[in-house]
Amino acid sequence: MSKKERANCLYSELKLLKMKKYLLLLHEDMEQMQQLSPKEMEELGKSHMAWAEKLGRSGHLISGEGLEENSVQISGKDCIVKDGTFLESKEMIGGYYLLQAKDLKTVIELAKGCPCHLWGGTTEIRPIMEYEE
Repeated sequence: MSKKERANCLYSELKLLKMKKYLLLLHEDMEQMQQLSPKEMEELGKSHMAWAEKLGRSGHLISGEGLEENSVQISGKDCIVKDGTFLESKEMIGGYYLLQAKDLKTVIELAKGCPCHLWGGTTEIRPIMEYEE
């Protein structure tokens, strides 16, 4: 690798380090998801993989995964454990992407391309808090 290529890599890495992190939660309509055919489910999975690859190439993707339907909630000082899905009965969080971008406006534009919207899903963007050292 030439000095110029190394300098460009370092510059790109520094730009990424200065980016703010955002959690993109994928809210899915369970009823609508259950109505998808096996072919549509496969298409949705491929769409997510392609979108994640595109985000990775652009330097915006940190990580992302699908989530299982079942969950556990622990609440209160007595640490009461409940099984659930804890959103509205017809809605669940089906997955997440952890993204990085220079600002919220950029993440909003990126999120518009999320494949979950193709079947009525919703994306929720939550900025990750930054703490001073």
